[in-house]
Amino acid sequence: MGSFSIWHWLVVLLVVVMVFGTRKLKDVGTDLGAAVRGFREGMRDAPADAPPQSGHIAQNAANSVQNASDSARH
Repeated sequence: MGSFSIWHWLVVLLVVVMVFGTRKLKDVGTDLGAAVRGFREGMRDAPADAPPQSGHIAQNAANSVQNASDSARH
C-alpha cells in the first residue's frame, strides 16, 4: 500500500479522460490558467506600502491568546 507506480497514475489519468473528456479538461485547464494569471496581476498591482495581511492575523491571534489567559487568571 506504499507509493503509487506509474501504472496507477496512467490508469487514473485514463479514467479521468474517459469521464470528463478531453474538451472539458482543456476548458478546466484554460480557466485555471486564467485564474493564476489574474492572481499574479493582482499581486503585482497591490500597493507596496500596504501592510501584509498575515501580520494583522498574527496580531489578532496573539491578542486572543492574551485575552484568554487573562480571563483564565480572574
